[in-house]
Amino acid sequence: MKTAATLLTLVAMPLAVLAADSTQPAPTAAAPQLAPAVQSAPDAQRAQAQAAAPGPEGGVGSGLGRGGGRNGGAPTLGADDKQSVPPAPAGFNQVREGIEHGELTKVDYDATAVAPDLKRWLEVYTPPGYSKDKKYPVLFLLHGIGGNEKSEWNTGQGAAHLILDNLLAEKKIEPMIVVFPNGNVTQPGAGGNNGGAAPGRGGRGGRGGRGGDAAEISGPGWGKDFETDLLKDMIPFVAAHYSVQNDREHRAIAGLSMGGGQSLDFGLTHLDTFAYVGGFSSAPNTRTPDQLVPDAEKAAKLLKLLWISGGAKDGLLTYSQRTHAYLKEHNVPHVYNVDPGAHDFVTWNNNLYLFAQSLFK
Repeated sequence: MKTAATLLTLVAMPLAVLAADSTQPAPTAAAPQLAPAVQSAPDAQRAQAQAAAPGPEGGVGSGLGRGGGRNGGAPTLGADDKQSVPPAPAGFNQVREGIEHGELTKVDYDATAVAPDLKRWLEVYTPPGYSKDKKYPVLFLLHGIGGNEKSEWNTGQGAAHLILDNLLAEKKIEPMIVVFPNGNVTQPGAGGNNGGAAPGRGGRGGRGGRGGDAAEISGPGWGKDFETDLLKDMIPFVAAHYSVQNDREHRAIAGLSMGGGQSLDFGLTHLDTFAYVGGFSSAPNTRTPDQLVPDAEKAAKLLKLLWISGGAKDGLLTYSQRTHAYLKEHNVPHVYNVDPGAHDFVTWNNNLYLFAQSLFK
């Protein structure tokens, strides 16, 4: 099994503020060879996807933005802000004929840890050949603020189930169960839609959320209530109804944008529950690095994989930059991968493809 010590850690120099076209190389360790260095998806596909991608609030370029991001325009890039892992090959997220496919299933459960009468549901991906006679590791994969348990990762531009099918067919990943929760938990009376005041959204908690907690920036449904549901309802439900390896060494959490922030907020602060954590283009709900990792030595010891990624044209990259800089300064091994794109599914699909190949090894 991989340990944190075998993963990429960028420990060369403090995160510098360099011009975006800087050619100064970053004196880093060699990137993990998770994917072969073959031709990546064409730039035309990236441009098309970025143009068509809806904003997290439901409109093109709205809300957090699928382009430059709420912060406006491209971020200032430093020497470390580059692709550190070879990108996915063309066709990695397309339907392939002649291979076995996993199954996506809608599952109902009681979120009683949040409220006695709260009913919720999630989607579960089981790999081809799933059998109760075998135990599987579990990945919890979270959506952004504009999505829910169905509408982002597995429909439209999201291609999680296809990526997993293709990787399994190539024997590049371990067979795993993947859980797609609704990242917004709202108690009964605040609106329906599986715990959402509106599709995929919760009430705004104001800047900084309750008590200044960034995790509550969009209200407790995305913050404390989701954390409670995840730890006390979802994980036990999955363990009771699926054939899983129910321990931290076989449990991962990752997500995009708002879900990336949630994954860092609740994954890194519960290392007794998760050994693998990934944040893809993490949003403003991401807590400060010292809150995420108050004990760097403990984190370095317990983490099997920590993945921080984003797009070079994403104004929200600043949240990933500051997390990387802190981890680097405090010698916490991690992968830091900055793709050339923006706040879009070209970036997120690529990082899922790469991230999945380092899980449960």
